Amino acid sequence: MRVPEQRWDADAYYSPDHTVPGTICSREGGFLTSWQPDEFDAEFFGMSPREAAGMDPQQRLLMEVTWEALENAGVTATQIRGSQTGVFVGLTTTDYIALGYERKGGPEDVNPYITFGNASNFAAGRLSYFLGAQGPAVVVDTACSSSLVTIHLAVQSLRRRETDRAIAAGVNLNLLPDNFIACSQWGMLAPDGLCKTFDAAADGYVRSEGAGVVVLKRLRDAVADGDNIWAVVRGTAVNQDGPSSGQTVPSGPAQQAVMRSALAAARVEASDVDYVEAHGTGTALGDPI
Repeated sequence: MRVPEQRWDADAYYSPDHTVPGTICSREGGFLTSWQPDEFDAEFFGMSPREAAGMDPQQRLLMEVTWEALENAGVTATQIRGSQTGVFVGLTTTDYIALGYERKGGPEDVNPYITFGNASNFAAGRLSYFLGAQGPAVVVDTACSSSLVTIHLAVQSLRRRETDRAIAAGVNLNLLPDNFIACSQWGMLAPDGLCKTFDAAADGYVRSEGAGVVVLKRLRDAVADGDNIWAVVRGTAVNQDGPSSGQTVPSGPAQQAVMRSALAAARVEASDVDYVEAHGTGTALGDPI
């Protein structure tokens, strides 16, 4: 979809030539249309309007979607308070503080709500505080893989029995054109706003936003408690490319290795897998690898 006017003027930043400094080769992106950054029920989440206004909208969205996830799982706030519930959040951008909301003058205008409301580490700590959860509270930034890594860490925490329940989440909002400009300059963005994954016409990806939250428990506990069970995580694995063709270039051997590790952790053979959901970058460089 076209960049909403509330974010920035798509025409003002547009240039079909992605090498032009300060411009974006596309007017498109993936944006939330049913939710706006200034829509938040501060009173419900136990904070003042001023505190909510200073808080990164990503954290506001995260709190709302987490509450929805808990409702979907059939978990009440009373069950979480005082429990060993871990909170693992994937978050990688900090556009809101850069916008300078509520900071119209100099340093004297900085207040605690601005500082703590935009600190990434507060995204998990705030949820734990609101819910009364006493397990680990961790924020992960591994770029595109952040939310998947939170699930990996949550699963490990459950298996080590340091938590009895885990909230694993990822959130991203595009509030500034800056990252679009950088990705456009790098030739990563699809000019037509369409991600043509695994297609010969693949010419870039589409920066998008959203939030996802899952509530995880050990299967035996979930069955005993009568929880809503949507899926079972059999095994997870995480690694890094190490030496490769470039820091932004995926490594085929490293991806093979992490898949083998995940299969081993799940105790299944590759031939047992019936369905694969892949991360296709939609780029001529990444897709073949």
